[in-house]
Amino acid sequence: DSGDSISELQEWRPVVYRKCTDTLWLLLFCLFWAGLMFISGYAVVAGAAERLVLGYDSFGNICGRKNTPVEGANLSGLDMTNKKYVFFLNSCGLEIQSLKISSLSLCVSSCPQEQLNSLEDLQSFARNNGSFLCIYNLNVSNYTLNPRAAQLCPTLPVPPSKSFPLFNRCVPQNPECYSKYASVLISMVNEMDVFHRILSGILAGRDAVIGLSVLALAFSLILVLGFRFIQTLLIHTLIALVVFGLLFISGVLWWLHYDYRNDPSTELETEKENVKFLLGYAIFSTIVTVVLLPLIFVLRKRLQFAVQLFQIVGKIIGRIPFLLFQPLWTFLILIVFWVFWVAVLLSLGTAG
Repeated sequence: DSGDSISELQEWRPVVYRKCTDTLWLLLFCLFWAGLMFISGYAVVAGAAERLVLGYDSFGNICGRKNTPVEGANLSGLDMTNKKYVFFLNSCGLEIQSLKISSLSLCVSSCPQEQLNSLEDLQSFARNNGSFLCIYNLNVSNYTLNPRAAQLCPTLPVPPSKSFPLFNRCVPQNPECYSKYASVLISMVNEMDVFHRILSGILAGRDAVIGLSVLALAFSLILVLGFRFIQTLLIHTLIALVVFGLLFISGVLWWLHYDYRNDPSTELETEKENVKFLLGYAIFSTIVTVVLLPLIFVLRKRLQFAVQLFQIVGKIIGRIPFLLFQPLWTFLILIVFWVFWVAVLLSLGTAG
């Protein structure tokens, strides 16, 4: 009896006596998450992403919200709840000095839609629209009376402008002013460090990221349904898609690299770096394609094993139907994760 019990204990030992088999990797994973949490906490405490998104004036007020006074800063701590747009007093003559725009900026309730040629026009615009384009402590009735109004009000003529989507800046619509405004923006981005360029690249490619995420979700749902209902056909379809996908991706990457490299409008340093990245991705995808295609050809006779495996997966999904929704909540989690880290990057970019 004792011998049987010992043999039985030895037989079931791998099940009864469980232990962590990858302690080192678990520790590294925990350290990785601890680092992520530290970075997130620092970004929340030290960053000011709302200054980048909402915009701010030259006195430290964030547009579109109530502000607390800043010690030593006049005209700070104002209530800007109804003033959501950033307006530069000299939008046609912007210059960059030490990564800062030289022109004074104000928070205004609306951007001027028509050109304003005189102080009287500024006064009329303020009274009719409730948007004051001169320094806050200059009363609207004194726009035409104060001898220093020329220094306290925008440079005349004030070009018509529209608010920039998302970032609430009044962008001049006059072609000359717009080109100057855009050139200053390009210069400012080019002078930023690598971290800011990465952030600007992420924001510039957000539509592509979201589109590819939706496409991945659609493919995932199709695959899960295929596992459940058409296992034999699915494996051959997958092989065909893999072959076509490898060739397609390599071709598209080489075409994009050629197109961007020969595009004369490529001015931003971020865009120039993207060309280099595209070249690297194209070379990498070509190498992967060259390696995988012969392997697929050699192992094509073993497809029957894959078909049997997919049949087992189909039975599992049939007994656990909620697995059909796995791609959906994975997609939602990834979108939330992506948005969260974009917010963290925004906060880090405004820290310090």
